[in-house]
Amino acid sequence: MKRFVSILLAALLLLCFSACGSSTSSGPSLPESSSEVVSSAMESASEPAESTGSSTPEGTSTNESSVVYFTDDISPEGLMEVYKALGWTPTGKVAVKLSTGEPPASNYLRPELIKDVVDEVQGTIVECNTAYGGSRAQTAMHYQVAKDHGFTDIADFQILDEDGSMTLPVTGGTRLTENYVGAAFADYDSYLVLSHFKGHAMAGFGGAIKNISIGLGSQEGKCVIHTAGNSHTSPWGGDQTGFTESMAEAGKAVSDYLGNGERIVYINVLNNISIDCDCDGNPAAPDIHDIGILASTDPVAIDQASIDLAFAAEGSESLQNRVNGRNGLHTLEHAEEIGLGSRGYELIDLKK
Repeated sequence: MKRFVSILLAALLLLCFSACGSSTSSGPSLPESSSEVVSSAMESASEPAESTGSSTPEGTSTNESSVVYFTDDISPEGLMEVYKALGWTPTGKVAVKLSTGEPPASNYLRPELIKDVVDEVQGTIVECNTAYGGSRAQTAMHYQVAKDHGFTDIADFQILDEDGSMTLPVTGGTRLTENYVGAAFADYDSYLVLSHFKGHAMAGFGGAIKNISIGLGSQEGKCVIHTAGNSHTSPWGGDQTGFTESMAEAGKAVSDYLGNGERIVYINVLNNISIDCDCDGNPAAPDIHDIGILASTDPVAIDQASIDLAFAAEGSESLQNRVNGRNGLHTLEHAEEIGLGSRGYELIDLKK
């Protein structure tokens, strides 16, 4: 409601200025640089939403809008800078969750970009098998893809569901009562989630929430999420609203398990932004210029900020159509409703 009121007031002010002749502009222009994109996203950042979560993670400001750090430096140094800004210290054995990327030409995060951060946390890179075929549906083949894409050269690597599933309870959900993650999920005490932000053929977009729900889901878990709990063996046949809400609920189960979000943090990289996911081996060419890197302790806030930055960028029409056509923002709406995080955020540009 606050977000709607803010937008309505802004629209009324704009009409007022136009009527008084205070502006000669015929309409807003699309930003042409990453700094302009950041400014636009900061202006459109939603007001703080009332949290229904059971705890307030570090990095959340006192007015309940979550802090999201930003740099336009898409480099190992920039990635390390936003990670350090979180002030987060992992405990125990650390997993680094990412997508290994479907061959032959997906836009997965390159090992040379992430190596320093993986070394910093002394992490093991982890992933789960897919449920829809392709080169990563079988464990042996998936290990080969990880090797071919250079991940085994920079760190230890594990397929979490090579030995099946374990269950996490879902609290406060309306679709799921259990979430099925890889059986080795509990072998790790802390999680650093590295997500390449992009579109997605079914979810509309992929970011932090998709990476901890579908991404950490075992093959069984992926089927459960896609069908809102109706099938453990097939990912097909579910309805869209049930799918988006199940992603949010599965993500909350992961966060809850990890100390109510204390032992998991998120980094989204906004580069090579195609309307297609890294699970697509031949994605559409990126329409949006590289924007930057975001980091937060709140998966809802970082995904909302990623959406706002991407939508404000030149060339975003195809991505907007993809997200809106799949009702992708409902994932964020439901995630906020069940207490996974806040869509309200404070965007902090580390270069300012």
